[in-house]
Amino acid sequence: MDTSALTLSRIQFAITICFHFIFPTISIGLAWILVIIEGIGWKKNDPHYQSLGIFLGKILGLTFVVGVATGIVMEFQFGTNWASYSKFVGDIFGAPLAAEGIFAFFLESSFLGIYLFGRNKVSKGVHWFSILMVGTGALISAFWIIVANSWQQTPAGFVIQNGRAELTSFWEAVFNPSTIPRFLHTVDATFVSAAFFVAGISAYLLLKGKAIEESKKALKVAIIFGLIASLTELFPFGDFHAKQVARTQPVKFAAMEGHFETESNASLVLFGFVTDGDLKYSVKIPSLLNLLAFGDLTTPVKGLNDFPESEKPPVFPTFISFHTMVGLGMYFIFLMLLAAFLLWRNKLWNNQIFLSLLVLSAPLPILATELGWVVAEVGRQPWIVQGLLRTSHAYSFNVSSGEILFSIILFSAIYALLGCLYVFLLFKEIKHGPQSINSEKAV
Repeated sequence: MDTSALTLSRIQFAITICFHFIFPTISIGLAWILVIIEGIGWKKNDPHYQSLGIFLGKILGLTFVVGVATGIVMEFQFGTNWASYSKFVGDIFGAPLAAEGIFAFFLESSFLGIYLFGRNKVSKGVHWFSILMVGTGALISAFWIIVANSWQQTPAGFVIQNGRAELTSFWEAVFNPSTIPRFLHTVDATFVSAAFFVAGISAYLLLKGKAIEESKKALKVAIIFGLIASLTELFPFGDFHAKQVARTQPVKFAAMEGHFETESNASLVLFGFVTDGDLKYSVKIPSLLNLLAFGDLTTPVKGLNDFPESEKPPVFPTFISFHTMVGLGMYFIFLMLLAAFLLWRNKLWNNQIFLSLLVLSAPLPILATELGWVVAEVGRQPWIVQGLLRTSHAYSFNVSSGEILFSIILFSAIYALLGCLYVFLLFKEIKHGPQSINSEKAV
């Protein structure tokens, strides 16, 4: 086994997926915020909401295009760097990816064209329906991608024949134990990200004194949308997903929580520092881990020390990523609650300190989703398919480490340029802000 080729293949996939994941995280939620904004603009014939639709629609189009470009590159790696994995799971993994392309991508991209270029060319109802279909297509796309990844976490509906996983039940594979919890948790995270994204843009425009009425309306929608999404991300969706991990991936759950000794009535770690085989400087809430994992105080929560060393994931990155993600989630709830209070008291619009805080906080939910991905993927190690195929047996053995290193450098350079271009175009559009339109010309 060429350990350097394996390590470099993992680094390359991490780089490509982390970069790609930024754009669906924004675009899925942003599409649904536009469903709300365009719907209000249509029903009220409000030119401020309609100009917001034009403004945010351009940002959605830009984000969608970059997301598609980076996603294609990511999928090619299954054939180039992970041939053994592709051979093992091809019978199962190909179906959801094909469904994502056929049922979701074409729906999303076709209606996005109508939405972006059909304003003033189709009726108001058709135009609103087009963004609704974009949002629906984005959800369908997310579902099939999560199906594929969730099968790796909790495989079901298959048999092993001739050294390959072969499908026996499509529905069992699709609705494996982690699909629905992960789908709800991930999609809601995109709603939080988009809400903070729009709130940050709106707050920036208010601070600059641009498009005041449009920015106030956008910020109001973002706060209400973001508060609901932030609360539901904690409960029920986060709680639902955590219970699923505790039941179906107990070693990952133990690593997430820094839980080393099997015990009932287990305490939840709020803060701590994980070392090899130990948790230090911890602050705990007695009994809460048991209640969150199993809803009782008697079911034992299995600790890391009861698992073989060969089965344990890297504990430190899993623990730190999970607790940072949860801490950020609590911050999002607090910030949106405070924003809602200031909005209710009509003290938000001129509060420059709080508006600046919204601007600075805009990228944090994207960071939280990236950390969630680290928890999901690093916490599953050493398996690429839980209990069936180890990551060390899944890479392409005939691709040299030098070739992979060259592709990492090439991809990193292209992604850096693409990222800079995206940021440049995004800030250029934000500086222009929503352009006022006359109500009689509005669609």
